[in-house]
Amino acid sequence: MKLRVVTWNIHKCIGGLDRRYDLARTVATLSHYAPDVALLQEVDAGARRSNGDQQVELIADALELPHRAWYPNVDVRGGGNYGNAILSRFPLDEVRNIDLTVAAKKRRSVLHAIARVHHDGHDRTLHLYNMHLGLAQYERRIQLATFLDSHPFQGLHHDTPVIVGGDLNDVWGNLGALLTPAGFRGAAHRPRTFPAWGPLRALDSLYVRGTMRLLDLTRGETALAKRASDHRPLIADLVIDRH
Repeated sequence: MKLRVVTWNIHKCIGGLDRRYDLARTVATLSHYAPDVALLQEVDAGARRSNGDQQVELIADALELPHRAWYPNVDVRGGGNYGNAILSRFPLDEVRNIDLTVAAKKRRSVLHAIARVHHDGHDRTLHLYNMHLGLAQYERRIQLATFLDSHPFQGLHHDTPVIVGGDLNDVWGNLGALLTPAGFRGAAHRPRTFPAWGPLRALDSLYVRGTMRLLDLTRGETALAKRASDHRPLIADLVIDRH
């Protein structure tokens, strides 16, 4: 079964250059790539800067993705908060947040949900992990080690389809080496995603494990994708293989 996953730090729907709040621009960018699953970071809820919008609900409704999960990571001055969101065409079960916060650093986490994918008369279980890692290299290493030791990841069979994506803040491009021993596979060449208007760093990425194949990983290149956030979206085309 083929499916498309988009991972994107939407920067609260605030443009990276014009600093303008424009939820419709974010929706239009995502809609262009027609994801089955969207892993979004920095999604606002109840914040003044974003008109008090519950962004996960508005974006999911506009994309007609009926299943959604969101968890607040950071409180916003003046009220509201922001965090990670998973939007899905498939039902989501057992949603949980895994705290990855390192002492004296900003709160960080990975949002986990199990998607129930029905295809050709068969139900498949797909584990989705949406993460936003820290700014310091030592912090990111601790956070990935915490994730790899977490429940339920430790209990997953090696053939179970798993997707890990998000804003890894992978400044030096070496985090994939920490995931490889755990069976994860990524793209041979990771597209640069930051800053959106002229990408220099491949901060964002996506990895798969189990009976999944990553067919293609590309960067959003539309005019809106270059302006809607300070990151570019990543578009992953994947296949879930039969057992």
